[in-house]
Amino acid sequence: MASVRPEVYPQDSWRVYPPSAAPAVQRLVKGDQGIEGRVEAEREFSDSLARVISSMQEYLTAVGDALPYLLQGVLVTMGLVVGAMGLGLALGIMLAVGLVYGPPWIRRLFNLYVWFFRGVPLLVLLFLFYFGLFTLVGINISAFNAAVIVLGLISAAYQSQIFRGGILSLPEGQLKAARALGMSETKAILFIILPQALRLSIPGWSNEYSIILKDSAVAYALGVAEVMARAHFVASRTYQHLPLYFTAGVIFLILTYLGTKALRVLEQRVRIPGYMR
Repeated sequence: MASVRPEVYPQDSWRVYPPSAAPAVQRLVKGDQGIEGRVEAEREFSDSLARVISSMQEYLTAVGDALPYLLQGVLVTMGLVVGAMGLGLALGIMLAVGLVYGPPWIRRLFNLYVWFFRGVPLLVLLFLFYFGLFTLVGINISAFNAAVIVLGLISAAYQSQIFRGGILSLPEGQLKAARALGMSETKAILFIILPQALRLSIPGWSNEYSIILKDSAVAYALGVAEVMARAHFVASRTYQHLPLYFTAGVIFLILTYLGTKALRVLEQRVRIPGYMR
């Protein structure tokens, strides 16, 4: 009986296979076990490869079955992001204007707000507001709305610094020129300063979008049925944690790319040719 040729299994070829198949491939490469040993090694290798293929099929089946359910969570996730970004935008502009043009006591108060919401972890704030503050004052609010409010308050603290930087990057003479033309300070800020500052703040706002999108996954701690909560729900019942959490991560990556790409397009559309700022 002809022996099996060792060169059929090149040295170190086991590295492309799962670790469980490595011993069998190594015994095949050494070629010193005889015919029976080599047949046994081939059988072990085939069994290991079959288990890997079976696991991959189970992974794909689990992802395929759960994908429609996970995609429904995308709507909830984007609802959290849009609501939080909108609330953060409104409050952030007010905070930025107060920090730049407000009296000293307003600046101290707004700086305290920014310091608090930038310093306390998101999960702590979610529990503090949902289980503590809202319950204390007797406000009956859903977990989704509570998450939007907390994410929006946190985002406002960060967006205020983005808009503050955009305002301070403008020449001081613009406000003085507007006042010299007879505009009130309020009108000058609303119609001269803020439009330019918002345009300059789009790159930083794009970064804030990606941060809020990732932070929205923590809302599952309140029971909000967003992407992460749905992935955890399915994984805890099917025990297919790796493929489901990996799929959730891919969904977040896609949402991050699409959002930042859209804001990049917006930045190019509002860019003023020849204006370097």
